[in-house]
Amino acid sequence: MFVGALTLDLLLGDVHSLKEKRGVVRPIIAEVRKRFPAVAVAETGDQDLHRRAEIAIAVVSGSAGNCTEVLNACERLVAGRPEIELLSARQRLYDDEE
Repeated sequence: MFVGALTLDLLLGDVHSLKEKRGVVRPIIAEVRKRFPAVAVAETGDQDLHRRAEIAIAVVSGSAGNCTEVLNACERLVAGRPEIELLSARQRLYDDEE
């Protein structure tokens, strides 16, 4: 069994309040959930900053290759959003021996 984790650090575009931030981040999370129903996704950091967001995505699979493939596809989906800039993406893979 393998668990893949992806952490995305995002810079949000023309956002001036936490309310506007929610209006940008929620649709991104919803789209990831819709396109990849087998993953878990949530906003995990920078909740008090209105122009930054951290989103984490996790997937469990029987193969390391499938974990990596799904996380790469999730990263491309989020990075393709025009209203955000992907500052960094950190991927980690855990196996059942860790």
